[in-house]
Amino acid sequence: MLVFVKVVETGSISAASRSSGQTPSAVSKQIGHLEDHVGQRLLYRNRAGVSLTEEGEAYYEKCRAVAEKFLEAEAHISSFSGEPKGTLRVASSVAFGKSQLIPVLPEFLDLYPETSVTLELTDRQINLEEEKFDVALTFAEQVINPNFISKKIMANERVLCAAPSYLERYGTPATFDELAKFNCLRTSNVVDRNAWQAELDGKQYTVDAMGNFEGNSAHAVYLAALAGLGIARLSSYLVTDKIAQGELIRLFPEYAQKHADVAIIFTDKRNLAPKIRVFVDFLSNRFSSGRTVGQPWGQHQPQQGH
Repeated sequence: MLVFVKVVETGSISAASRSSGQTPSAVSKQIGHLEDHVGQRLLYRNRAGVSLTEEGEAYYEKCRAVAEKFLEAEAHISSFSGEPKGTLRVASSVAFGKSQLIPVLPEFLDLYPETSVTLELTDRQINLEEEKFDVALTFAEQVINPNFISKKIMANERVLCAAPSYLERYGTPATFDELAKFNCLRTSNVVDRNAWQAELDGKQYTVDAMGNFEGNSAHAVYLAALAGLGIARLSSYLVTDKIAQGELIRLFPEYAQKHADVAIIFTDKRNLAPKIRVFVDFLSNRFSSGRTVGQPWGQHQPQQGH
C-alpha cells in the first residue's frame, strides 16, 4: 500500500523505484500483488507513466491516509532518540531572512552539524502543508491558519524614518498629515501596509503612502530609504542600528505601529521532528532578548529620533 501511494505521487513506477531505493521490477511486482489481493486493477500503465483507474482512485485515498499515519508514527518514534538531522525546509520574509536569519545560521549549523537548511525568501503567504515547508518565519499578524502553531520569537514594531540626505533636500514633515506632501515609499506585496495610521495626542490619523517608488519586499523599501528616495515605514529590527548610527532618522518618535512581532510557524503536530524542535528553540532563545543581529547588547529599543 505504501509503494502504491509512492507510485501515484511520483507518477511512474521508475520514479517510485528511484525514490524508494528499489528496482522497477520490485515495485511493479508489489503493485501486481496488491491488485491481485484487492481483486481490482488499480493503475493504467503507459509510456508516459501511470494513471489511476476509477477503483484505484478510491483506493488511493484510503492508502494515502494509511501512509500519513505511518509517517506520523515514524516521526513520533524518531522524536525520542538520536541527534537532530536532515534538511530543514524554511520559508522566511525577505527582510527578516536577509538581516536576521541568515547571519545566525552558521551558529545553528555548528550546533547541529547533521542538519542542513534549504531557505526560500519570500513575502507571499505560505501554506506549510501544501508546499512542504517545515517552518516559516513571518509577522504574527499574518498567521491566519488555525491548523498551524505560531510562536513569537522577536518583539517588533514599525516606525517611520528617512535618510538625512532626503530630509536635507525636501525638509521634515511637522505633522502626520503633512506626510501626504512627501515622497512615501510603498510596498507592492501587502497593499494594506501602505495605509499608515497613527493615534497622536488622542487623534486618529490615516495617510495613504504615495510616492514614486514601490518595492515588492520590505528589504527593497529599506534599501530605497537608505538611498534617500523618501520616507518609509519599516520594522524596528531592520532599522534600529541604522538610526543609532545616523544613517536613518526616525520621524515622529511618539509613533510606532504595534503588533508587528515576528513569529515562527509550524504544523500542528504533537511530535515535532527533532530538527524542527531544535530550530524553533534556537531562534526563540536567540531573539527573545529583543537583540537583533548586528545590535550590541543593551541596545534593545529603537532610538527615539534626533
